[in-house]
Amino acid sequence: MPLATARRSGLVDEVIGQLRTAIAAGEWPVGERIPTEPELAASLGVGRNTVREAVRALSHSGLLEVRQGDGTYVRATSEVSGAIRRLCGSELHEVLQVRRALEVEGARLAALNRTEDDLTTLSDLLTRRDRAHAERRTEDFAHTDTEFHLAVVQSGHNALLTELYRGLTEVVMASVATTAEPSGDIAEIGHSGLLEAIEAKDAELAAAEAGGFLEELLAARTRHTTRPPTADIKTRLGKRH
Repeated sequence: MPLATARRSGLVDEVIGQLRTAIAAGEWPVGERIPTEPELAASLGVGRNTVREAVRALSHSGLLEVRQGDGTYVRATSEVSGAIRRLCGSELHEVLQVRRALEVEGARLAALNRTEDDLTTLSDLLTRRDRAHAERRTEDFAHTDTEFHLAVVQSGHNALLTELYRGLTEVVMASVATTAEPSGDIAEIGHSGLLEAIEAKDAELAAAEAGGFLEELLAARTRHTTRPPTADIKTRLGKRH
C-alpha cells in the first residue's frame, strides 16, 4: 500500500491526512471496504488506537462509514461530498434540486467567463457524451455527462462554486445513471443548446437551458415511478465507478 509512514508528532492528524489522500486518489473507490485496523496500523507504522481515532474522525466528516461486524467503507471522496450526502440523503428528487441550484448559476457564469479552451473542452466532452448515449453505453454516458456538467461549472471560473459542485461528483453521476436508462424517453435530453448559449455568451439563455433540462428530469421522475427513487440512487451510489 503506497501510504507513507506517519511521523510521531501529530500522529492522528498525519494518519487522517494520509487516509484522506488515499481516498481522494481513488486507492479505495467509493463503496469499497478499506484495509482492517491492524493492516493500516502496520502499513502506517502507528498504533491501532491512532488508526481508530483517525477512522472515527473521517467517519464524522462523511468520508468513511464504519459498519459494525463488517468493516469500514469509503462513503465519499471529500468532506464536501460527504456533507452533501448527509444533507441530501439518497433521494434522487433532492439531488436533482441541488444540481439545478448549482448548475443554473454555473451555466450563467460559464457564458460570461468562458475561454476558447473551455469551449474546446466542452465540445469534446459533449461529443463523447452523445456518442456514449447513441451506443447505449450507460455507464460511460454517466461518466462523460458528469464530466461535461463539471466542465460547465469550471468554465465560470468561480473557484468556490467549482469546489462545491466537485463535491457532488458521486451523487451527480448516480443521478445521471439513474435517469439515463435506455428504456426511458428521459435519456433523450441533449445539451447542444446549452453549449451554444455558452459559446454565444448569452448568460440568460445558458441559465434557462441548464434549468430546463433539470426541470425535464424532475418532471420525468414524477411520471416514471415504477421504482422508488431512493432505491434507484442507492443502488447507483453503491456501484464502483
